[in-house]
Amino acid sequence: MEPEPIGLIAGTGQFPLLWARAARARGLKVVAVAIKGETFAQLEDEVAEITWVQLGKLGKLIKAFKRAGVTRAVMCGGVKKTRMFTDVRPDLKALSLIGKLRHLADDGILRTLSRVLEDEGIIILPSHELVPELLAEPGLYTRRGPRPEERADAELGWRLAGEMGRLDIGQCLVLRDRVVVAVEAVEGTDACIRRGGELARGRAVVVKRCKPGQDQRFDLPSVGAGTVEVMSQSGAECLVIEADKTLVFDREAMVQAADAAGICIMAWTGREVQDES
Repeated sequence: MEPEPIGLIAGTGQFPLLWARAARARGLKVVAVAIKGETFAQLEDEVAEITWVQLGKLGKLIKAFKRAGVTRAVMCGGVKKTRMFTDVRPDLKALSLIGKLRHLADDGILRTLSRVLEDEGIIILPSHELVPELLAEPGLYTRRGPRPEERADAELGWRLAGEMGRLDIGQCLVLRDRVVVAVEAVEGTDACIRRGGELARGRAVVVKRCKPGQDQRFDLPSVGAGTVEVMSQSGAECLVIEADKTLVFDREAMVQAADAAGICIMAWTGREVQDES
């Protein structure tokens, strides 16, 4: 009996590779649609079928899945948001999707895309359910805990990141001495950290959390060894992520690099933040 096909809409990063391996280990036939200029080429070795598309070619994506008999799919990996101003060439299907949006914010785009695919008979599933081991567990990850001033910045940043997330702006912000020095927008997390570290001139605190009410089928926050490398280069010394709602890649390497650089990493559930009311 032929394995059941499952679709993979693959963006950048290692998440599509890890997800594809987990799906194969469970006996699923992975049919991938990969984005040119974003998806790692190694994905071709991890899936049964792959179709490469230009960003914005939604019609080709749908045709590839229907041809393979895909009725369930996941979205893994991000897309550089700055590309929307350069090389996106939407086809008619994508233009119809854009016409349904009030604004081009992340969650609105992905929710609308999932509805368009469901209308075509393709249900979008939560991508993290096959790889629950990647979700952040609550607690202190590093040898060093937060300094008192970092704890104060982290608590303020946690609350402000929630408000920012409700507006669907971004997931990350950078603080020092209870001053917000950088907010993530279209540039992405790494660029936000670099800018924040430069403005803070060291000892910055980075807070990254899931948007309140976010559809967890897609766009979960993610961190890894690369995040710590950017923090170390930028002078950021403390990272707070949201437990159970953040994907952690290269966890062992990430923690080792953080310990070597004197960086503190914590995963919070929200109960750690004092109520100011």
